[in-house]
Amino acid sequence: MPWSERAGSELRAAGVSGRAAQPAPLADLTPQELQVIRLAREGASNREIGAQLFLSPRTVAYHLQKIFRKLSVRSRVELAQFPLTDRRPEAE
Repeated sequence: MPWSERAGSELRAAGVSGRAAQPAPLADLTPQELQVIRLAREGASNREIGAQLFLSPRTVAYHLQKIFRKLSVRSRVELAQFPLTDRRPEAE
């Protein structure tokens, strides 16, 4: 344990943060999923989203399930409130 503490203090002294960089959740989304998000946030139903993107409503539901899992949201309401900027939090 003393070696890890010393390594940590050396890294801090060198200006390196002890936290690993967190990937932006939007980076994991496909272009298709981003389109589905945009339309869902505008209030379109699965049928309406499917009509605009030439997908079946079931395919839209599948994309939404993947989106919810990737962004850790549980509903369209939470999706509408999710910030869609790709900004990472400032280092503390």
